[in-house]
Amino acid sequence: MKALSLVLKEMALEKRDIILSVIFGFLAGVTAVALFASSGYLISKAALVPPFYTLTILIAVVKILGFARAFGRYLERYFSHRATFAILSNLRVSFFEKLEPIAPTIFQKYRSGDLLARVVGDIDRLQHFFLRVFYPPVLLVFIFLATILFTTMFSIYIALTLLVGLLLTGFVVPVWFAYQQRKVDYKLREERGALSTETTEFLYGFRDLKINQKLERKRDALEQSSQTYVNEQQRQGNVEMFNQSLNLMVTLLISWFVVAIGALLVIDGELQGVYLAMIIMISLTVFENAPPMAVVPIYLQDSSVAASRLTTVVKEEQLPSVERTTQTLPNEALSIRIEDVSFTFPNEKRPSIDHMHMHIPEGAKVAIVGPSGSGKSTLLQLLLKFHQQDKGTIYINNYATDDIAATDIWSKAKVVLQENHFFYGTIRDNLLIAKEEATDAELKRALERVFLQHLALDQQVLEKGENLSGGEKQRLAIARAMIKQGRLWLLDEPTSSVDLLTERTIYNYIFQQAQEDTVILISHRLVGLEKMDHIIVMDQGEIVESGTFRELMDQQGYFYEMKQIEQSVLV
Repeated sequence: MKALSLVLKEMALEKRDIILSVIFGFLAGVTAVALFASSGYLISKAALVPPFYTLTILIAVVKILGFARAFGRYLERYFSHRATFAILSNLRVSFFEKLEPIAPTIFQKYRSGDLLARVVGDIDRLQHFFLRVFYPPVLLVFIFLATILFTTMFSIYIALTLLVGLLLTGFVVPVWFAYQQRKVDYKLREERGALSTETTEFLYGFRDLKINQKLERKRDALEQSSQTYVNEQQRQGNVEMFNQSLNLMVTLLISWFVVAIGALLVIDGELQGVYLAMIIMISLTVFENAPPMAVVPIYLQDSSVAASRLTTVVKEEQLPSVERTTQTLPNEALSIRIEDVSFTFPNEKRPSIDHMHMHIPEGAKVAIVGPSGSGKSTLLQLLLKFHQQDKGTIYINNYATDDIAATDIWSKAKVVLQENHFFYGTIRDNLLIAKEEATDAELKRALERVFLQHLALDQQVLEKGENLSGGEKQRLAIARAMIKQGRLWLLDEPTSSVDLLTERTIYNYIFQQAQEDTVILISHRLVGLEKMDHIIVMDQGEIVESGTFRELMDQQGYFYEMKQIEQSVLV
């Protein structure tokens, strides 16, 4: 229930529409009761053949109440749904603002299908909290209290009977149903998440499943998950219909009790017979507001779990340094200093970075090399604040990264990662992400420098760049980095899928453009590192060697052995 504070906070921002929806909903409910009550009284009165003007007044009242009911119901629906859509919009924006800073690390804990189900499905389910959880009980109590207060003018016994009906249909039956529904709800949510995950994996892994002849097995698992989910939905629907039927039966029983009590009161002379039909119509109409209470427990539980699933994502994964940002980086070449930094991925024992010390002056060209798994890419991710180091401090221009907003670092860095994302659109769209105001001439010049001049700016790019080769993706990412403003280059295996000749030419363009910038290059290839000011050799999260290319070769240590192995492989 504590998780629902997320929704209540957004509801407070829309209190005007919420209050108006409650007011007009109350008016619509009360006028509906008054409409049928006056109709019952009109029928009874007409049977006594009163003066014509009396019937005329009653008929006019019935017409006015009918119009008022329709008008009130329209405004109630208008304001309640406007409030709901505004709350949903605010929830999406609020959740995305919290999710954005932790996006780089979120997939370490959540599978993409599960995360999609939370971001889309759970937020959508929260729309029911106001319309089906908060709103119906408030309206029911107000309408019933007004009706019971009116009924006491004719009979306290009938008023008490209606009060008992309120307690049964509004609280007792829903609470009992909530107890019965808990296991069904839990199982349904589990199956919904499993189906979402299976579907996502089936779609994204279709090609690999097809190649490895595992498509049929995965399809069977997907169909089984789908059928299980459908069965759980049917089970929940059956329980829900039973509860609504039970609630309806209680309302009809209460109405029969009202008929019986009213008849006895008329026989005893305690109630005028002309009012009996009116009271019966009141009992039938006032309980029209009771059926929504039957499903309140379902939506309360569903909303509570949905809110909990959302808050779990943003609270557990929230970086501790996100909130404390007091420094801004200048638009110049940046220096980097790492002091006793350690980092271990969750659920792993071996540290990826182990008590590392490093200093890179502004404008330096530094290469970081080492075998796979030595921590090179992890170090880059720590610089970009994709992760938070467990120990030590990272300084950029003598400012601790804990005091710098991640977005500020990203805006000053030209980043090319091992895997780069490309959006569905055109080549131009994907390049303009780096610099919105870039001209077509700038874009074409960047494409020429990475040998992609054969790509037209209006050429379509499929989702994740599916219609581009691995080398084209890397070169397009480099072109995007060339266009972007910034004086810090962070390159992680930028040309691993590019041939050596093209790689050498691209590096020449990069170093030409970055003459006065700070460049950090992570590479498995040791070709062309003679141009680097400094080379850092890593192994198992530690720096084992560092120096210039000539110094490391003269030492004939770890780097020298790596170089000899590479040359023998190339030969």
